[in-house]
Amino acid sequence: MTAVPLLLASSNPGKLQEFQGLLAGIPPWEITLLPAGVELPETGATFVENATQKAQAAAQQFGQWTLADDSGLCVAALDGAPGVYSARYGASDPERIDKLLTALQGVTDRRASFAAALVVCDPTGKVRAVAEGRCDGEITTAPRGEGGFGYNPIFYVPTVGLTFAEMTVEQRRQLSHRGVAWRALLPQFLTLP
Repeated sequence: MTAVPLLLASSNPGKLQEFQGLLAGIPPWEITLLPAGVELPETGATFVENATQKAQAAAQQFGQWTLADDSGLCVAALDGAPGVYSARYGASDPERIDKLLTALQGVTDRRASFAAALVVCDPTGKVRAVAEGRCDGEITTAPRGEGGFGYNPIFYVPTVGLTFAEMTVEQRRQLSHRGVAWRALLPQFLTLP
């Protein structure tokens, strides 16, 4: 069976690694990252809108099947912020984490959720699959763990007693917002290309 290229509409190597794990054993797809320096639109008010914009733009620009995700951290005490602006909340992961922990200093309500939207477009930019996922948890008062990327060191899941950064890759795959969205997307995805 000939491999079908699947462009991940992201330049984040952490996301590529995560999706390579999710796609393992699902032929004929071969996932690759967006070329460096490519900017995609991200002006939507929701995660689904942003993922759709990114998937359509990349599919049309490169003429390939494209998978886009938009995800973020929604903190109850901050009225859902940083939300769709999670990646732009600071210049780097440590800066974003510091800014969030500073915003929550003295706040007792630490409830938060990670949300993700996944969109697959065909090479013409037509949307062929959409799914959303969510994981509820809490924000810690300090980073814990070395795994994953982004806000993982401060996102604590009470049901397992670990931050995402303390979990194994398999635990994260099962519990994460992206893992939940992927399992929702899979029945649609398996009917493609």
